[in-house]
Amino acid sequence: MSDEPLNTEDEVTDKAIAHAVGEELRRARETKGMSRAQFVKLLPSGIGDRTLLAYEHGLRQMTVLRLVELAEGLGVPASIILGQALERARIHLENLVLRVNLRELIADENRHYRPLRQWAKNRLSQEPDGVVELTPAAVLELAAFLGRTHTELAGYLSKFTPEPVKEDP
Repeated sequence: MSDEPLNTEDEVTDKAIAHAVGEELRRARETKGMSRAQFVKLLPSGIGDRTLLAYEHGLRQMTVLRLVELAEGLGVPASIILGQALERARIHLENLVLRVNLRELIADENRHYRPLRQWAKNRLSQEPDGVVELTPAAVLELAAFLGRTHTELAGYLSKFTPEPVKEDP
């Protein structure tokens, strides 16, 4: 690892990732119907409400171990929290398995991606919840079919990331 200082672009990306991960943690906590105070009482590390608030607002960076602890406390794998955060923030999309709400994609009127609507209709018959997961390789193939770059299509598909479903308390 280099001792070189981060350049401005890296700093912006780091802040964007911290904010996106924090936002996803907050979404997951609220989906579970828990307040910050209720959630921190469940955690073995004994962090306080203000620390959790700083994480959720992206004001404080967390270690991987802390992310794992928070995710486990929410009953969600850390990889899911991180992946959904990056997808919603549209960061490093080319490397992610993208979750796509087919119904929203079908309703979209963007003419450049019109062939995807028929594909989404066909897939909807196989996916009763209306959500598919697309690997980077699948996105790359669809991009080639559409005459788009992987980055362009991943950015477009990330607009259809499904919202978490609230759990009954």
